[in-house]
Amino acid sequence: MEDLKLQTAPREVVGKKTSVLRRQGITPTHLFGHNLKSLTLQCDTDQLQHLIAQAGKTRLISLKVDTEKQARSVFVREVQRDAVTRQLLHVDFYQVKKSEKIAVDVPIIFVGEAPALKGKGRMLAHGINSMSVTCLPENVPPQIEVNLSPLEEVEQAIHVRDIVLNPEITVNTDPEQLVVKVSEALVKIEEEVPVEADVEEVEAEAEAPAEGKAPEQPPTES
Repeated sequence: MEDLKLQTAPREVVGKKTSVLRRQGITPTHLFGHNLKSLTLQCDTDQLQHLIAQAGKTRLISLKVDTEKQARSVFVREVQRDAVTRQLLHVDFYQVKKSEKIAVDVPIIFVGEAPALKGKGRMLAHGINSMSVTCLPENVPPQIEVNLSPLEEVEQAIHVRDIVLNPEITVNTDPEQLVVKVSEALVKIEEEVPVEADVEEVEAEAEAPAEGKAPEQPPTES
């Protein structure tokens, strides 16, 4: 799969002043990596939005800095957005070496249909939604597809050990970890709650004499 490309430029504006850049359609970014001096950069916001939608955190990106001749191989490490407006605020990139293996969390997506779901009152019970793998940067899969079609019976499940990946990819997640299974939907049965007796009736019963026993008389003066 061909690397995605992104053009960047060195950034001199830092701190709260970066809000001026955002109003100009520029997003502040940061580049760091193992044994690498970090760089403050900036990118065109529209281009960056488009790239993030394509790359996620598992697609290798060829990042070109205006002042450098050679592009850098990076992954998106963190994306910060405004909690209300969802405006892109800041992006961190992590530089890697294509010759060195890295550990990455790859998202799991489900494809196909589970025949067992055709029965009434059945549902998919999800386990993990990503898997940790180690491989060369160029071998990182954008996502891991899990086919649901083998699930033909209730309680049939797919575990990490059942997922087949490229032999050059090492799976770090526990092989016994559940990914997905078909279960019977739980039906909540409401229990009848006894109605509490009226407080006045309870007090009246407590004050009434026991059956067959005369009420106690106050002692008479001699």
